[in-house]
Amino acid sequence: MVYLEYNFKITPLQPATDILIAELSEAGFESFVENDSELLAYVLKSDWEEGILKDLFALQNPDFKITWSSKEIVQQNWNAEWEKSFQPIKVGDECMVRAPFHESENVAYDIVIEPKMSFGTGHHETTHMMLQHILDMDFKGKSVLDMGCGTGVLAILAKMRGAKSVDAIDIDEWCFLNSKENVERNSCNDIDVYQGDSSLLTDKKYDIILANINRNILLEDIPIYANCLNTGGTLFLSGFYLEDLDAISSKCGAYSLEFEKKLEKNNWISTKYVN
Repeated sequence: MVYLEYNFKITPLQPATDILIAELSEAGFESFVENDSELLAYVLKSDWEEGILKDLFALQNPDFKITWSSKEIVQQNWNAEWEKSFQPIKVGDECMVRAPFHESENVAYDIVIEPKMSFGTGHHETTHMMLQHILDMDFKGKSVLDMGCGTGVLAILAKMRGAKSVDAIDIDEWCFLNSKENVERNSCNDIDVYQGDSSLLTDKKYDIILANINRNILLEDIPIYANCLNTGGTLFLSGFYLEDLDAISSKCGAYSLEFEKKLEKNNWISTKYVN
């Protein structure tokens, strides 16, 4: 397979790099390598189209200076590239997310993730905040959905926290396969992983729904999530910016989901709603 490598020079690095990665992921880019001054992003040549960078918020924001160049390359060893820069993270004192080649620490929840090209290592603000939400809530005996599961890290922590049943869904085949691998790696084999979208949720009911996707998909799917929540259920959302909060909360309110709490990190938001 032939890939295109985009080399982005970014000033300042944050939050521009995280915003750009999120937007490039939606545009079809599959893998990213960060260093001290630039971001390398990779997209299959067959998936590339003219204007693929058009209208990206990060590239138009006057607070960021981003220049880029691109070149054609043969397929790389993505895992080798990722291992050069991936570092373990801790969420509070209880949870650690690490790769198989990192040493474990004495924490209550030691999650081993090999993300490959999938989103959700815990490094991005949205994933980190969703992990915080899970740690702050009692999951014992709950039925849980992780929608847009990426690596499966949220589903795995939910199960470790005592969830009775967990479904994990992602539309991307790579994420679906990667989640299955990570579920097995963390001995959470009773998590059910599916490939697909919200159309799979017909006749499903959950006590807790976790959805870390993006603004447009969330706005489209909130009515489905509301219908899937048991009475007294909880919906956690992330993957959007502070300026999107009113639109998200208004949509939730239209379906009797009451805003209860938000976390904020570098202009990214993660929210909690109850019915």
